[in-house]
Amino acid sequence: MNRPAIALVATLLLLPAVGTHAADLPRQPVLTLEAARTVLAAAEREALTNKWAGSIAVTDAGGALLALVRLDGAAPASAEIAPGKARTAALFRRPTAAFEDAINGARPAAITAGFSMMAGGLPLLVDGQVVGAIGVSVDTPQHDVAVAEAGQAALLR
Repeated sequence: MNRPAIALVATLLLLPAVGTHAADLPRQPVLTLEAARTVLAAAEREALTNKWAGSIAVTDAGGALLALVRLDGAAPASAEIAPGKARTAALFRRPTAAFEDAINGARPAAITAGFSMMAGGLPLLVDGQVVGAIGVSVDTPQHDVAVAEAGQAALLR
């Protein structure tokens, strides 16, 4: 190899690779199954303490179901409603009560979005990032939110 060719090869080897490196990508925490079980257990304790039968669901950040419990005495529909609330909260990154408020207020067309628009779904955040969501269907909107908040709080401990 001649000197110019050696110099060119040496220069190319010293140049940083073009493109995106893993270090350049944003980092996001992930909700593990163990963490989902912690959230679920805390929410379940809240529901049982208050004798509220229903279902509780936890999803990942994309709305995929990670865990579900249907408590004794729960209405069968609650096992469908709770995951829908969790999925909606995860995908929209906000409490589902915001949609219920919109439907009952100035934005009734929100009902056409095709998601669960009832209170009881809350996003789960770690360091400001949505890592999942919890959805609860027990008996009243206030009880649904109280159970969801108990699960949400368990993630932050």
